[in-house]
Amino acid sequence: MAFKPQIIPATDFYPNVGVGLGLPFSSPGVFQLTYSSTEALKNNLINYLLTEAGERWDNPRFGAGLRKYLFEQIANNTLESIQDDLSSKISQTFPQVTLNKVEVTSNPDTNTITAGIYYSVKNQSITDQIEINFG
Repeated sequence: MAFKPQIIPATDFYPNVGVGLGLPFSSPGVFQLTYSSTEALKNNLINYLLTEAGERWDNPRFGAGLRKYLFEQIANNTLESIQDDLSSKISQTFPQVTLNKVEVTSNPDTNTITAGIYYSVKNQSITDQIEINFG
């Protein structure tokens, strides 16, 4: 039987040191800090999904580019295109993330699209999900 060790990031050994900024920016102070690498990774994924490619000054390839789908007709091929696009971009940008499932569904009554991203962190027993509505 194979033993698969967990790799704990060094930043998680210092619980009082902030490693990232939390989203949304609605804390009573200026910014809400995250204190674990998994919280920071989730916030980085959310930031990636909300950013358009070319929007960041030093990293023009950073961003999922979901805005280009805002005025597209909601059809099965559009949903499949969003799903494939998200899967490939997240896999390229975040090598420490294993995508378990990317599910894109539509709600024609409210004219919105929901993207559900179910992922796990490599070499850690952490699974999480992100759900983003746009349209």
